[in-house]
Amino acid sequence: MMKALIGLLRPKQWTKNLVVFAPLIFAQKFGDSALVLKTLAAFASFCLLSGGVYAFNDVLDLEKDKRHPEKKHRPLPSGRLSVPAAVLASLVATLAGLALAVSLNRETGVVALSYTALTAAYSIALKKFVVLDVLVLSVGFLLRAVAGACAIRVEVSPWLMMCTILLALFLALGKRRHELVLLAEDAGDHRASLSEYSAGLLDQMISIVASLTVTAYFLYTMSKGMKDRLGRIGAPLGPIDPQYLMGLTIPFVLYGIFRYLYLIHRKEMGGSPEKVLFLDMPLLIAVVLWIATAMGILCWAR
Repeated sequence: MMKALIGLLRPKQWTKNLVVFAPLIFAQKFGDSALVLKTLAAFASFCLLSGGVYAFNDVLDLEKDKRHPEKKHRPLPSGRLSVPAAVLASLVATLAGLALAVSLNRETGVVALSYTALTAAYSIALKKFVVLDVLVLSVGFLLRAVAGACAIRVEVSPWLMMCTILLALFLALGKRRHELVLLAEDAGDHRASLSEYSAGLLDQMISIVASLTVTAYFLYTMSKGMKDRLGRIGAPLGPIDPQYLMGLTIPFVLYGIFRYLYLIHRKEMGGSPEKVLFLDMPLLIAVVLWIATAMGILCWAR
């Protein structure tokens, strides 16, 4: 029973909530233990909220999930958990997540409530509309980043917000493509919006968003705010101006995007970005190196 309840909340997908830590890292506040604890609390809050929404969504999609080749193994459609138990788990997780967010400050509570309302609306109706479905998912990621900023009371860079929403859109489109290929003729029966997509359309959208994501990140690393932070390092490092050191992280981002595109098109992956990250070692190494390099540079510039 307990294992089924935990599975219902999909802890493997909580990696998406790690975006809550982005403001802490890029605002160079990761050395402040009090702010780290607040960010951890915000992360825990969104893990509970997202788990509650996943449970709610599984209740709504129960009959469709029973016919899905992958989702039929989840606790609810497989019969390992009853509907009343799932509804109760969703309610408890959501209320606990909201209470934890409000305990941090009012702003974080408002963002958490907005996230809950948006994702509930997505589960009930918005996921049925083509394009709007992936845009809503992207805004959900953005709200996570904003919550992280509100929790420690720092301003979110517009460039960081743009990178977050574009990367989320890239992942969401990749997921839709995987679903379309996996379900083939039955795609529309499982998700209404899939009947309006085609592999060609999704490929075009993925290519556009991938290009925008890389461009936005490049501009972010060269933005005035970033150069001001890195300017504290001091004298030039040989031929390298310290203001442009974050440019060293661009190759990792490029590789990560290209590797993910390869996995989508050649390995038919992308249905669960969190699984792809841990199953594909080259992608995981690129992400770890990006985090280590970015944090190293920002720590040096503190």
